[in-house]
Amino acid sequence: MGVGSILTALPHFFMGYYRYSTESHVNTTESSISTCLINETLSLTKPSTEIVGKGCEKQSESYMWIYVLMGNMLRGIGETPIAPLGVSYLDDFAKEGYSSVYLGILNSVAMIGVIVAFLMGAVCTRMYVDIGYVDLSSIRITPQDSRWVGAWWLGFLVSGLLSIICSMPFFFLPQNPNEPQKQRRKASTSLHGLNTDEEKNQAANSTNHEKHGTLSMTDFLQSMKSLLTNHLYIMFVFSTLLYFSSLIGGFTYVFKYIEQQYGQSISQANFLLGLIIIPCMATGMVLGGYLIKKFKLTLVGIAKFSSFTAFLSLICQLLYFALLCDRKSVAGLTLAYDGINPVASHANAPLSYCNSGCNCDETQWEPVCGNNGITYLSPCLAGCTSVGDNEKPTVFYNCSCLEVSGFKSMNYSARLGECPRDNPCRKKHYFYIGVQVMDAFFSALGATSFILLLVKNVLPELKSLAMGFHSLVIRTLGGILAPVYFGAMIDRTCMKWSTTSCGTQGACRIYNSISFGIAYLGLSSTLKFLALVVYIALLYAMKKKYEGKDTKALEHGGKVMDETSRKSLNSNGHFVPSSVVSDTHI
Repeated sequence: MGVGSILTALPHFFMGYYRYSTESHVNTTESSISTCLINETLSLTKPSTEIVGKGCEKQSESYMWIYVLMGNMLRGIGETPIAPLGVSYLDDFAKEGYSSVYLGILNSVAMIGVIVAFLMGAVCTRMYVDIGYVDLSSIRITPQDSRWVGAWWLGFLVSGLLSIICSMPFFFLPQNPNEPQKQRRKASTSLHGLNTDEEKNQAANSTNHEKHGTLSMTDFLQSMKSLLTNHLYIMFVFSTLLYFSSLIGGFTYVFKYIEQQYGQSISQANFLLGLIIIPCMATGMVLGGYLIKKFKLTLVGIAKFSSFTAFLSLICQLLYFALLCDRKSVAGLTLAYDGINPVASHANAPLSYCNSGCNCDETQWEPVCGNNGITYLSPCLAGCTSVGDNEKPTVFYNCSCLEVSGFKSMNYSARLGECPRDNPCRKKHYFYIGVQVMDAFFSALGATSFILLLVKNVLPELKSLAMGFHSLVIRTLGGILAPVYFGAMIDRTCMKWSTTSCGTQGACRIYNSISFGIAYLGLSSTLKFLALVVYIALLYAMKKKYEGKDTKALEHGGKVMDETSRKSLNSNGHFVPSSVVSDTHI
């Protein structure tokens, strides 16, 4: 994990300086900002075809993405054993009946790292990406600007070094951790006894199997077959895939959503998430584990508790729709350049007489906020003819499009940057934070029950394999695919795309906030709803299977084993084909 994080940060040191004004193809200094030049030629100096061609050729030959790919692969390899092996290790060595409490504490302690990471991210994203290499006084954009790029690489370096330091104690763990597990098994046997000859044989064969070394490929395939034919396990994997796809996709774009919907910078969103939301999640995880232990919930009771928390999380998700803000007032995209008439489409809004003679480059993105509260795509398109000297932020004067909007003022000026959101939208942001706190709490409240349902519905010998396969499905189908289709839906709501130096489509500069919110929240809510439906079906199947049986898993060592899996073990402790035991299927 440490080496992978450091490798991911390396492209920053090999690439050139970040150019946030690629639309203008000129140096990013104050003098490059174009103003309205009536009856004069276009003020932007376009590079020659030869220069653009060289730039595109250099871009296409960049192999920096390989560092990021290899770094993420190494991090993935390092992260993979933590959940399946670490949680299984903890569940095996925990005192009987306390695994739910320990799992809740473990998840909560892990949240401390998340809090520190978000706070560190808030600090890093407020730093300019090339800090230490460029004169910051010459940078005219701010963290509120959509073109701002923070010092992303700094967080990877710090986390990489911390990961390497944290790896040191693991070298001092005992080489063979099986001895305490054997002692625990003997103690459990002496306390509770083995009720049947079948259970006695299984315990003896399991111990016998540990002495005979590693599993063969046939054993592995039979183990996988046992997992994939366990209908409760498959239903659980499918429901959690839908649920975590919603969480992963939502979390990937939550900062962009807050930025576009409420006008907050990414650093502010990081800070609030780390300071308020994550502690609530940690509290929910501890409380969830404690409640399961306190009320000695059966396995079916744990499933009911988890379904209830998932339902409450879905309710919170639906409340977000009531907190959507109106579209931003942007001349040329949502309003005509006269600032009065709305436009039906955000593409190719016609110029007004206030800027038609200014020879403006309509592809340029250098937003300015007029003192009439309307955002214009550039000072030129706002009809501004002069710029102030040594002002931060830069102020433009004599903006003719502000005058035709009907706004009465002695000075028609505009400052660099988008206009902030109005007061009603700011109030909605506060309510959004409150709902987000509840959503995070309810989601975390059921986190411990998710893990318990995963490990208690399979054979103890298959616990690590079950968690590993579950993690594989979540990471591939959820972690990889969810951000892709979330991003594809969100990109459809873009109102203004940037243009690269090669003349191709670049990043989105501004979104339709209402369409963005409906796409983002709608997709996330749909996935959560489908997950809840599958989860209810899983609960019904569990009630049907365990009805009338002793499923107080946490009272008696925590292992609920289905009869099919038990009877799939032959006298040597290996699995036999399901066809041999098909008559035992429930």
